[in-house]
Amino acid sequence: MTGFVFRSIVVMQSVKREGKIIGTVDRKKQVLEAASRSFALFGYKATTMEQVAKIANVGKGTIYTFFDTKEQLFDEIVNEVITEMKSIILREVDHDRKFFDNLFRVLDSFLEFRSEHELLIKLSQELRDVGTPQSQEAMAQVENVILGYIEKEVERAIAQQELRECDPKIVSFLMVKMYIALTSEWNKNHEPLSKEQIKEHIRLFLENGLAANA
Repeated sequence: MTGFVFRSIVVMQSVKREGKIIGTVDRKKQVLEAASRSFALFGYKATTMEQVAKIANVGKGTIYTFFDTKEQLFDEIVNEVITEMKSIILREVDHDRKFFDNLFRVLDSFLEFRSEHELLIKLSQELRDVGTPQSQEAMAQVENVILGYIEKEVERAIAQQELRECDPKIVSFLMVKMYIALTSEWNKNHEPLSKEQIKEHIRLFLENGLAANA
């Protein structure tokens, strides 16, 4: 076999292997996009592998090439959402700003992301109406991302003496729950508060404290 012919065969085999890899990656991406759409439309409970295959325009067997169960497929989608949310948080944080300025920027972005993301909207509805364990776990994971970030930022602010000594885990929990309550829960029975009103009340309780001599 001449050197030219041998090199040609090697190149052709390499192209075939690369084509197979690229095709596999594209198929997996195709499946994930279809699954994300199906979960956003129907929720976790009502989504089936058949639906995902139909939306992706692939055979059901193709899905099982990448994912053994619907749970695995769902977990991958949720992980992608969490990765996206983490990138948004990092984009909003600027340690040249004060702690509460960063806090409000991140909380605003978090709630906007959660209220506009189709999958999270559907999972919130499913959690409220059906209460499936998977939707509950997914929403808890999403909330834990913001809680974990704020907890670390509270620790950092304490170390820099920007905040007084406190339990970062408890304080981060209160900050998130208070913000969500004033942004969403309050609106159910009262006139909605503006963002400035919400920030003013959070500063009153958490930044300035209620005590007159705080």
